Amino acid sequence: MTTRLEGDFDYIVVGAGTAGCIVANRLSADPGKRVLVLEAGGNDNWIWFHIPVGYLFAIGNPRSDWMFRTEPEPGLNGRALAYPRGKVIGGSSAINAMISMRGQAADYDHWRQLGLNGWGYDDVLPAFKKLEDHFLGASEHHGAGGGWRIEEPRLSWKVLDAVGNAAAEMGIRKTADFNTGDNEGIGYFHVNQKRGRRWSSARGFLKPALNRPNLRLETKVMVDRLIVENGRAVGVRFIQNGQEMEARAKGEVILCAGAVGSPHLLQRSGIGPAEWLSAAGVDITLDRQGVGRNLQDHLQQRAIYKVSGVRTLNETYYNLFRRGWMGIDYALRRRGPLTMAPSQLGIFTRSDAHRERANIQFHVQPLSLDKFGDPLHRFPAITIAACNLQPTSRGEIKLRSAKPDDAPAIAPHYLSTDDDRQVAADAIRVTRRLMKQQALAAYHPEEYLPGPSVGDDAASLAKAAGDIGTTIFHPVGTAKMGTESDPMAVVDERLRFYGIAGLRVVDASVMPTITSGNTNTPTAMIAEKGASMIVADGR
Repeated sequence: MTTRLEGDFDYIVVGAGTAGCIVANRLSADPGKRVLVLEAGGNDNWIWFHIPVGYLFAIGNPRSDWMFRTEPEPGLNGRALAYPRGKVIGGSSAINAMISMRGQAADYDHWRQLGLNGWGYDDVLPAFKKLEDHFLGASEHHGAGGGWRIEEPRLSWKVLDAVGNAAAEMGIRKTADFNTGDNEGIGYFHVNQKRGRRWSSARGFLKPALNRPNLRLETKVMVDRLIVENGRAVGVRFIQNGQEMEARAKGEVILCAGAVGSPHLLQRSGIGPAEWLSAAGVDITLDRQGVGRNLQDHLQQRAIYKVSGVRTLNETYYNLFRRGWMGIDYALRRRGPLTMAPSQLGIFTRSDAHRERANIQFHVQPLSLDKFGDPLHRFPAITIAACNLQPTSRGEIKLRSAKPDDAPAIAPHYLSTDDDRQVAADAIRVTRRLMKQQALAAYHPEEYLPGPSVGDDAASLAKAAGDIGTTIFHPVGTAKMGTESDPMAVVDERLRFYGIAGLRVVDASVMPTITSGNTNTPTAMIAEKGASMIVADGR
């Protein structure tokens, strides 16, 4: 028996992640509109959601992570990867790298060239600025006073300064700000923190709005399916505390469940590729071929180099005195290694001279480990992870069954194109050239991964990329924006679902192509623009 949730709602927001928190904040600003937010995770009442280095404990923990895994990937030589997604208010912004990165102006201008009016860089810049409370203050590039706090990192490492100098010796310019439209250069990442604490979307947007009587948050809710009547989304069915419930919306149902969650929910609701739905035993509501297709992600090659004569986090961690001091420093000053994002130094450059713009991003870390969740190595080392910013490989998110707790099959199809294999090989070559610069000579960098036995020919490097390649947790594109003539488009330029009224998707899944950098900030921008569209269309 299904129980109706008490309340008369104008909007139902599915998911309180990065996008959902912002959408909930903006829609509930009108006291005449009642907003219900449904979140599968719980509250962020765990210390490791707030101490920045807590990602080491949150990723791979079922308390905070959906614990998804990919299918075995041919391009990764048959390996399957962990595929972290945040399962808590704030979503992935509560467990991610905290790096504030918009991408490149050309990314958004390309969206406009695809026929998506209102999504060029000049169009999206006001939304980025409205979100921000930037430490640099208000300017032509940044905003102040918004809910999304952005600060400088609160520590530095001599070895990272040296890597930056090595990149400069290769002719890459230094930059103080990656977020001015062209991120080619060397610099330290700006981070979503406030005085040494993580600043998630929940802290910046959801919690300040929860005192509004017209905003209701329900946690520990597994949304089962959409309710579609006469071609219109009118509500959702969900499970909470073992009980089947439903809620209805007079206005719109807004999916903010992310690039994995949103297409999976649509498919369970009978909306998606008909052949997939039939194979899973789901009745077909609407055959929409693009739902779950067009998955894009940034694959990184995590090269590791042993160093000597300079401090890294590896040996600091295993020194009991220094480890104790890290805790004291954080407690007293909110500084030191406990404030660290996973990556501190960024380098954006081109994998070869023929590229029109920067197409690889280095995340440089003063530490090394086999994978997140594993202990740090006991030798001093740094990680130089290069990712392809503009991959041409396309994957899919596909339901296995109609059960909401049956995780979907995630197949990114990494390195499935000649161009992606070429970029991966060239990125390893660029990494090796970087580590041979004079600025690093004093620290005697010694290649640990992929290893000196890996040759410089294309075949050897492509295999090595498959051996060491891993996701950098940026899935997008699985419910993409497109024009009506595009058979793979799922939503229009106002994020309205093609073929079902009263339904929008407002999250990373709507990106037609992935942005050239970390994807959390672009997702926040999509939420800002999407919410303004919903408000305007509701007038």
